[in-house]
Amino acid sequence: MKKLAAMVLTLSLCLMLAACGGKAQEDETVSKVTQDARAEQNKTTEEETAMNMKIGDTPVTVAWEDNASVEALQALCAQGPLTIGLHMYGGFEQVGDIGESLPRDDAQTTTQAGDIVLYSGDQMVVFYGSNSWAYTRLGHITDQDADGMRTLLSNGDVTVTLTME
Repeated sequence: MKKLAAMVLTLSLCLMLAACGGKAQEDETVSKVTQDARAEQNKTTEEETAMNMKIGDTPVTVAWEDNASVEALQALCAQGPLTIGLHMYGGFEQVGDIGESLPRDDAQTTTQAGDIVLYSGDQMVVFYGSNSWAYTRLGHITDQDADGMRTLLSNGDVTVTLTME
């Protein structure tokens, strides 16, 4: 009788432990699915709130920096399209007044064609050439080479439009 009771007790313990292990595995799977869903939701939110840029009527692809200046620029664009009139300067850049001062973290920088920077906290500069100065980086146009940037920017004043989508 003792043997039978010991076997029943052992079998009961085994079943209980197996059930607990299954529950832990189930909880882990549910947690992983929840994490994946949250990550996808965050990714979708980021994609839906991307800041877009047009130079004149030409949309350009920009890799925006992750800094307080870009966040402030996005907040301005969240209120509606932001249009900035740019004016040729120095034969290598276009400069325009943003209309507000943004946070800045200037650092000595050598720019290249396609770079977008903040100058003096309230000026956007888009380069089709190179320059060295203390700027806060905003981003870089990735779908235009130096010739494309020169074509977009070197033939007179242009308008830049920033939107959130």
